[in-house]
Amino acid sequence: MNLAPNFPDDHTMHLLMQLLHEELGLPERKTISLTTSINFDLGCDGADAQHLMEALEEQFGIDFVDYDAYRYFHPEGFDVSLKRRAKGRGDKVLLTIDMLYQAIKMQRWDTQKLEGI
Repeated sequence: MNLAPNFPDDHTMHLLMQLLHEELGLPERKTISLTTSINFDLGCDGADAQHLMEALEEQFGIDFVDYDAYRYFHPEGFDVSLKRRAKGRGDKVLLTIDMLYQAIKMQRWDTQKLEGI
């Protein structure tokens, strides 16, 4: 795995990257940066996404009170041919490695802060 220049080199990031590698299998030849998205770049979705977020909560003690999985991921068994979608939940938002890293540091999922709204 190639890490981008200026990628954080601290214990928290090492633990996060280890978890991502175990849960998602990080690509060997792609450069990973803070802007790498879990959902689009790494293809995490459905049950894999749910399992990853549960592992983050368990390992790092993040309070996911403000977290909405449908904002970032399609549910398991999502049929792309379906035209009916929940209101406001059609287009997915990038969920980046930096967002996970910042959530770990804050010990809380704050959507507005993490997405820079």
